[in-house]
Amino acid sequence: MPTAIFGSIEAGAIYALMALGVYLSFRILDFPDLTVDGSFVTGAAVAAVLIVGGTNPFVATFIAILCGFAAGCMTGLLHTKGKINPLLSGILMMIALYSINLRIMGKSNVPLLSEETVVTKLTAFWKGLGLDNGIQALFSATGFVPNTWGILIIMLLLAIIVKVVIDLFLKTDFGLAIRATGNNETMIRSFSADTDLLKIVGLGISNALVALSGALVAQYNGFSDVGMGIGMIIIGLASVIIGEAIFGAKTIVRATFAVIGGAILYRIIVTLALRVDFLETGDMKLITAFIVVCALILPKMLDKQREKQRKKRRMAQVVQKANESGEHIAAIRSNS
Repeated sequence: MPTAIFGSIEAGAIYALMALGVYLSFRILDFPDLTVDGSFVTGAAVAAVLIVGGTNPFVATFIAILCGFAAGCMTGLLHTKGKINPLLSGILMMIALYSINLRIMGKSNVPLLSEETVVTKLTAFWKGLGLDNGIQALFSATGFVPNTWGILIIMLLLAIIVKVVIDLFLKTDFGLAIRATGNNETMIRSFSADTDLLKIVGLGISNALVALSGALVAQYNGFSDVGMGIGMIIIGLASVIIGEAIFGAKTIVRATFAVIGGAILYRIIVTLALRVDFLETGDMKLITAFIVVCALILPKMLDKQREKQRKKRRMAQVVQKANESGEHIAAIRSNS
């Protein structure tokens, strides 16, 4: 069990980058972008093919980010310049990317087990620091000693760095304009803002993060597969919704933190659910759908319950004040 939980936290830290991308499109731009299912694989495919071809894995990952940005910009162009419905433009780009990803890879699966990747380089770098022994000594009493803490710590740091960059970006004039576009496009257009450009760039950044996550997941798992992006938009939404339900989203800083926490919690929940006897690996999509439904319904049910409690308290206060007023009036009359 501890090993499975540890692996789910590692994976959750990597998928948190994808969830942050979904947060930008879904919450900030209010754009239901289904390109995610395709751009995730694009990042994985580009990185895998370049690494197999001998490119430095860090350079390959950077190029994968650029390709994801281009895919997101294309979706934005379809919507803004082609006047295509947001949902349909994402679907069209997702379908197109399936064939493009097959073209990039040349086959349905590209293995990376024998290649030097970002994950192997980071693991070697971490082991060179010699920090594992000290950290493992702290957990030796629990009987859980992973091979290395490097991937977990480095990926968490990367997710936090990306989170901070997004927080700072959304506080700039351009970032505030993107937020305003998602909140009230008519208003921001009245200030002569180019909402088309804002949407295109916003979707580009969103899918760049998704592609980064895809590239890292491929290198973490040791392969890139054309079907690995199926359902990614649901996983991203589940991470956003779970995080917001548990940690709240009153500010941008808190919301982006909630997304990272939600991505990790989602992977832990799925890991625990798959350990139930009657559930199998093939039920993962069903589990995901159930988690999203619960994350959407439960907060509303809790809010209704809290509202009922507030109404009861207010009613009790009104009755108490009425009784006190009645007693006060009766006392005055008796004295007179």
